[in-house]
Amino acid sequence: MLCAPRDAAPERSHDVRTAFVSTYPPRRCGIASFTLDLAAASGTREIVALHACGQASPYPIEVHHRIRHDERADYTSVARSLRDCVDVVSIQHEYGIWGGDDGAYVLDFVRALSIPAIATLHTVLQHPTPSQRAILTELVERVDMTVVMSRSAASLLETAYGVDARRVEVIPHGVPELPLVDPEHVKAGLGVDGRDVVLSFGLLGPGKGYELVLDALPAIATARPNVTYVVVGATHPDLLRSEGEAYRNTLVQRVARLGIEDHVRFVDRYVGRQELMRWLEAADVFVTPYPNLDQIVSGTLSYAMGAGRTVVSTPYAYAAELLAEGRGILVEPGSPAGLASAIVEVLTDDVLRRETGRRAYDHTRAMVWSAVGARYRRLFGAVGNAPRASVRAPSLATVNA
Repeated sequence: MLCAPRDAAPERSHDVRTAFVSTYPPRRCGIASFTLDLAAASGTREIVALHACGQASPYPIEVHHRIRHDERADYTSVARSLRDCVDVVSIQHEYGIWGGDDGAYVLDFVRALSIPAIATLHTVLQHPTPSQRAILTELVERVDMTVVMSRSAASLLETAYGVDARRVEVIPHGVPELPLVDPEHVKAGLGVDGRDVVLSFGLLGPGKGYELVLDALPAIATARPNVTYVVVGATHPDLLRSEGEAYRNTLVQRVARLGIEDHVRFVDRYVGRQELMRWLEAADVFVTPYPNLDQIVSGTLSYAMGAGRTVVSTPYAYAAELLAEGRGILVEPGSPAGLASAIVEVLTDDVLRRETGRRAYDHTRAMVWSAVGARYRRLFGAVGNAPRASVRAPSLATVNA
């Protein structure tokens, strides 16, 4: 689909037309959901959808272009066409969503752009391969500004990749604006009234650490017999295509082997936003047991904090930063006993649970999508209206105001 020609120069600094280049619903992935929310929060936009092989074709009306994952020519042709219809391009980057080895086709796209661009990085690897390092380094050099969602990610870009700190903005992951509610008011509607609810959510796949929680559950259930661990989310579509439900079946078998069938509930489907928010509100404890300690962002963790839930987590980089100062509880990675002890403590101590959740909730008021969208709008305005030679000037720090 062709985009509409862009208008004359915008009258106000924030009225720039933005194209978001990313995965996008109906594709089911965290970055697609992030882009949907960011585009809605930041105003007028059009979407360039990174289209996976085998993905359903229908898109919402705001999707004006598709880039087919393995069609290298699409990256260049779409990039060139954007010069006639938008003022700035917002690129969402994670290696796996772009075509080519390690997502190398993102470089074809940025090399062909003739308008300003901003890259939001969803992954910054502490130990990249030479190929991954080269791709990320060139991407950051070619765009006009780079956004990361944590200070640890910004520091890593500066120290490990040599990126000028003046060309990096820290804008947090957005969260829905939810009221702070008592879980007991929500549980009955989800069939978990009278239960201690421990929750994880997200597309199911290896590397999330669910096994650690299952291994900790017998000890938790001994101390809290009414505990239920709820895992909300469909199997990741890419995993489903390659091996079906084999991974989920390993978790089910683990539950049976541990004898904890009465304490685990899999909501094995893709739930809508409203139902997901209800599960968050029903949770007494939220767990992110990720084994990858280099992980620099977690939308699920952000959402749980935004709902005022008490989070127990392994100390991956993003969790260590966001849960500091009593906003959550960090446990030793790979230790079922340590995880069990922390969860039991939170479930047993009402004051600890309430105060920790409240601190998380208060901290995330600056992370609600309306606030995050406003910060991106200011950045889009600064980059989209600045002469290309001045975009990288230190004065861009004012977009944080």
